[in-house]
Amino acid sequence: MAEDLKITSSTNKKDQYESILPQIEALISGENDLIANLANIAAALKEQFNWFWVGFYLVKENELVLGPFQGPVACTRIQKGRGVCGASWAKSEVLIVPDVELFPGHIACSSASRSEIVLPVYQGKEIIGVLDVDSEYLSHFDDIDELYLKKIVSFIHA
Repeated sequence: MAEDLKITSSTNKKDQYESILPQIEALISGENDLIANLANIAAALKEQFNWFWVGFYLVKENELVLGPFQGPVACTRIQKGRGVCGASWAKSEVLIVPDVELFPGHIACSSASRSEIVLPVYQGKEIIGVLDVDSEYLSHFDDIDELYLKKIVSFIHA
């Protein structure tokens, strides 16, 4: 696929996901390099939604290590169970945090981040990392984000 995205200007979140989803799938299909695919997914999501931060942390030696991302500099390593990313990994579940200030043990990589969604990325039944998305707005993420971001992480193959 050509490395061009058609960004929808719709204010409807579902329409934006419906537009970007097949483009991301096409962008990474046929490419076997995990890092390249994660980088393109992060870039496509950042370009479409203009979130404050979007990227991946990868499981390495029993901790999450910063992977491809778009946005300001970030925490490099996160222990299992720590912060939203570590909790998502430890619990093997999607976490939607409407106000990160109220999340016990939140790791503040940036004080501008106000809400967050984190999804485990699986290879088979094993978690190989997490997709982390931060917004500068409170209560920015919901079930629509969870639904479509789950579809996007299902495209990832290590």
